[in-house]
Amino acid sequence: MQTFLHGRDLIGDLDFSKEEVETILDVAFDLKRKRALNESTAYLRDKVLAMLFFFSSTRTRGSFEAGMAHLGGHAAFIESRTTQIAHGDTPKEIGEIFGRYFDGIAIRHVDWGVGNKYISEVAKYSRVPVLNMQCDIWHPFQCLADLMTIVEKKGRDLRRKKMVVSWAYAASYQKPMSVPQSLIVQMPRFGMDVVLAHPPEFRLMPEVMEMAQEQARKYKVGFEVVDDMEEAFKDADIIYAKSWGAMVHTPDANEGAEIIKKYSHWITDERKMALAKEDAIYMHPLPADRNIEVTDGVMDGPQSVVYDEAENRMHAQMAVMALTMG
Repeated sequence: MQTFLHGRDLIGDLDFSKEEVETILDVAFDLKRKRALNESTAYLRDKVLAMLFFFSSTRTRGSFEAGMAHLGGHAAFIESRTTQIAHGDTPKEIGEIFGRYFDGIAIRHVDWGVGNKYISEVAKYSRVPVLNMQCDIWHPFQCLADLMTIVEKKGRDLRRKKMVVSWAYAASYQKPMSVPQSLIVQMPRFGMDVVLAHPPEFRLMPEVMEMAQEQARKYKVGFEVVDDMEEAFKDADIIYAKSWGAMVHTPDANEGAEIIKKYSHWITDERKMALAKEDAIYMHPLPADRNIEVTDGVMDGPQSVVYDEAENRMHAQMAVMALTMG
């Protein structure tokens, strides 16, 4: 167990070693058990977290606010449009000043080519931990919650479990690619064989693909890329299918939307789920476009673990906050 995480930032999924992630999981499971028993978890009494949002949220805001309250502290919700950021506040000034007001700074900024750079710049000037609530490249807290959920459902020994990370159709907008990118670099470290499935135009960032391949080699697991959803689903233990945008192929939103329309058959339905193992689980970070991205039958079916996954956001985040801000 790696116990000294105080003061550390969490911006990218590989910022913490495998052993440090295992520590986070141990603490998260302990916090979840204590909540079930109604035991106090006030490890951050009188601490305050700044939550700066450039992008709307349901689970992220709710889980961080509730988590800080359960830890005995307070989370201050700050919507970027209600600040002076648009009128001159720089990342340096946010890092310097919020780092003096608060005990931690959490930021969600998913604008393509902007978000990760902004969060990293704030962290450069902050004297307190900076936590990435999602950027254009990474979504580390979602990935920690996903890993926690997989351990709950499949056990600690995940070697040779087949995890499918698949693109899925969604007509709402070009969604960030941070979730699949976090998954493909983190999950090989825990022994899973990862199959990434997507149409040709929806490839992920080349540098992230290199990192995923490096982790797969290091931990001696499989990492495969296919362009057929049904082929990917065969004999899978874990199905994680969600939409993301074609930003690497084209940053133009209109062109990306036209490309998305070509692949409406990439929906997670009961027929495709039947290709996976009988005890396979279906995962999604939510919100999902129901009956477009995934059918109601799968989302609300016996293989779906999406609500446990959403709950575990709070426990995983509490663990990181307690360890870094305590």
